[in-house]
Amino acid sequence: MLFATGLAVALSLSGCKLVKTESADASAADPIATLVSESFEAKLLPALSEKAVDLLALRDALKSGLDSTGSQYGLRVGGAGGGWNFAVKGRGKVIVENRVSKAAVAEVDLDGDGTADVILQLGPVVKGTALRDVTPLYDFSAFRDQIEYARLGRALNDRAVSTIPADKPLNGKTVDFLGATVLRSAGEKPLVTPVRIEVMP
Repeated sequence: MLFATGLAVALSLSGCKLVKTESADASAADPIATLVSESFEAKLLPALSEKAVDLLALRDALKSGLDSTGSQYGLRVGGAGGGWNFAVKGRGKVIVENRVSKAAVAEVDLDGDGTADVILQLGPVVKGTALRDVTPLYDFSAFRDQIEYARLGRALNDRAVSTIPADKPLNGKTVDFLGATVLRSAGEKPLVTPVRIEVMP
């Protein structure tokens, strides 16, 4: 086995950690890419499926306040000033689809009133780090610095939207989705980074 100075990925039952190792191959695999490859489907997707709250139920719960709802369903990163990250799921009709922008989105009506209740990010440009922050899998203390941690957030976003077909229109279709969002106020319209979008027959 070849060794050189670099980072290697160590995944444990309690989470994911980057540790230093030795390697003689300067072209060794990017540790962030390796971490995403090894954890996305094996750990993150099951965690999202297990924790996901229906967005309509989340909306009702938010009427009692963001912090109380977050304590019940979400995870906060960065202390009291940070937003609450939620694993979410839902089903609704796409009423607006904008793929002109690189930050493409689909707006979805969940309750049938003709207005959008949630925005799904389609990429390739994705905002936020909800996928990274919605579970305890990726602990900041396990990473070299903030730059490495930010790279992980982007890599998870890229992996998520890579599964969304760019050539299949969603407008007017009923979709079932699973993903993550961060909320900083109870009345904020959720901007969801989806890990799955299924068009219903």
